[in-house]
Amino acid sequence: MPKSLVIVESVAKTKTINHILGKDYVVKASVGHVKDLPKNRLAVDIENEFEPDYITIKGKGKILQELRKLAKSSDQVYIATDPDREGEAIAYHLANELKEKNGNVRRVLFNEITKSGVTRAIAHPTTINLKKVNAQKARRVLDRLVGYKVSPVLWKTVYRGLSAGRVQTVALRLICEREEAIEAFVAEEYWSIKAELKGEKTEPFFSELVKISGKKIKIPNETSAAEHVEHIRQAHFVVSSVVKKTVKRSPSPPFTTSTLQQEAARRFGFSSARIMAIAQQLYEGIELGSKGSVGLITYMRTDSTRIAEEALEAARVYIADNYGSDYVPDKPRRFKTSKNAQDAHEAIRPASMAQEPKKIARYLTRDQRKLFELIWSRFVASQMAPAILDQTTIEIEAGEYLFRTTGSVMKFRGFLQAYEDSKEPTDEEEKKNGHVPGNLKKNDRLELLGLTPEQHFTKPPARFSESTLIKELDHLGIGRPSTYAVIISTLLNRKYAEREARRLFPTELGRTVNNILIQYFPQIFDVHFTAIMETRLDLIEAGKRKTVEVLQEFYDSFEKALSEVDQKMDQIKKSLQEKTEETCPECGKPLVVKWGRNGKFLACSGYPECKYTRPLKEDELQTTDEKCPKCESPLVVKVGRYGRFLACSNYPKCKFTKPFTLGIPCPKEGCVGEIVERRTKRGKVFYGCSRYPECDFASWHKPLFKKCANCGNPYLEEHYTKSKGNFLKCPNCKVEFAFSPETETTLK
Repeated sequence: MPKSLVIVESVAKTKTINHILGKDYVVKASVGHVKDLPKNRLAVDIENEFEPDYITIKGKGKILQELRKLAKSSDQVYIATDPDREGEAIAYHLANELKEKNGNVRRVLFNEITKSGVTRAIAHPTTINLKKVNAQKARRVLDRLVGYKVSPVLWKTVYRGLSAGRVQTVALRLICEREEAIEAFVAEEYWSIKAELKGEKTEPFFSELVKISGKKIKIPNETSAAEHVEHIRQAHFVVSSVVKKTVKRSPSPPFTTSTLQQEAARRFGFSSARIMAIAQQLYEGIELGSKGSVGLITYMRTDSTRIAEEALEAARVYIADNYGSDYVPDKPRRFKTSKNAQDAHEAIRPASMAQEPKKIARYLTRDQRKLFELIWSRFVASQMAPAILDQTTIEIEAGEYLFRTTGSVMKFRGFLQAYEDSKEPTDEEEKKNGHVPGNLKKNDRLELLGLTPEQHFTKPPARFSESTLIKELDHLGIGRPSTYAVIISTLLNRKYAEREARRLFPTELGRTVNNILIQYFPQIFDVHFTAIMETRLDLIEAGKRKTVEVLQEFYDSFEKALSEVDQKMDQIKKSLQEKTEETCPECGKPLVVKWGRNGKFLACSGYPECKYTRPLKEDELQTTDEKCPKCESPLVVKVGRYGRFLACSNYPKCKFTKPFTLGIPCPKEGCVGEIVERRTKRGKVFYGCSRYPECDFASWHKPLFKKCANCGNPYLEEHYTKSKGNFLKCPNCKVEFAFSPETETTLK
């Protein structure tokens, strides 16, 4: 009896789906796309309605040959590639290859790799969505036009091999503009004042100064703060109002691709590429002992927060059984999906409430378990009752000064029982802020126990992490769920950006490329314009715009920009060259700094008549005031495999080197070494003693040679958190200090 052929994208899915469907089906994988544009030419016929010239991808010929053979002997062919635009394009190309061998080619959509999801999809086959195919084709053509028309501009002006991308360049622009904002930022000093108070029948508590003479406080310096403190000491403290109210906090919606990447990056430090790879494994199937391979989550590339009715009902039953009926809201909670969303698939959720994380933990890797537990708890929490808090706000007058104390007490945890919310105050925060007295009333007089003025500095905008960059791209409507991880990986792989301490920095190459593209193609790489193009692609998928119209509108302005840039090519190239005071040893003309594949180098300005060049390593440009103890030449800073070090500028004649020190004596008692900067084998910076292995002092945080004002420890460490920014911390007593170039004031 002839079998039915099912074609999926990934080999990993084949075993799971074959196990579900049984012996009457043959499941094979296309292993991604089988057709694409060739790499060695534009392959887009601009004069013929931008028709792409697809060819069989190298290595996919044998796969297509096997699929044609199987299709010919099958009674039915089901193409079950991923349910997104890329998957639809793969299905379209496969159908065209197989229709001559089998006339019964149908499209099926597996939104979850479970028995019910797969069998339901097979029972309700559909046809290939040509509108989705056209939207994918339009994106592919747009990206090819930009990549193959703009990249040569970079080749001719910077060096050959660089590339420009329609969306990746906008992401690079965001990173570069954030770096420029940080560099231009000037910190401003300001002060706050906190009062420690006590009522007749209350424990001591703290209150923050919020207004002076009815206006928001602005205390610019220590002198001003001291004057206010003196005035406040002479005032009488009286409770002016006590407001108590019940506050409800509702849970967040289940994950979309964007929010999953943001939260997993924030919690676990995973890269976006790693998150999507793990999610793909959970979607395609995990071996669960005798149950075989089981898909644990729904499709992970989605921008919707919509949930299927049967999943909502299953979640409510689970919540009632595991948390109690009080945790089940009266009605299922439905979340509003973003107006920019395609809404093609459900939110990311567990495929079945039967596969509870703790029950299957032994079958999962550490990373799989983390991500699955996160998806599970977020989904369950999204259908739970809100958290209820009793919030109290006390306002206290001291003459013209108004102080305020706000606090809340959890009355009912609700969804917080299932999902640890980042907004929930930590024990440390509650300890810092103190309690809010519940037995104060209006006109009660208070005793002043102490006043604490604190110095602060305004902080520059934070550099993007992968999480916050994805959030920004999503907010601006740039890219789509399947593209976020690829965008960031491309920027890192092409050395346009680097990642350090989970933050993204533009490299000098990235900045150079960004400046050229933004200056000479301002509209094409405009944030707003890129978001509009995403909307137009969505309209093609919705059948409201024609592919050719969208492409022609884009190309008309694009071609004009290309023509203008072509006339300025020499001007652009010269603007990138840095003049030096050195002359060419062969012809006497000035040497200039140029870009090359391996970075910057020195070249004769008389090129091509004179072809003299000389390597120029940027780290060698950092000259120090120190002299070489062997030959008296200046020492320079170089970067090696394990970080920065000092070397003689007279290399290779003199090969003297020594570790790059911070000028801080080793804090270990009796040690005469200095603190040096080092790197682990994976490139992570740490700080250790120059006399290692005799001395084993090491720290992940940069030490500062400043004595702790609290315990006398000889050094402090630089720290950074998202909530506090830069601050100093004593490794001995754990007291924290505000970080500024001139002063460190105790925070705790």
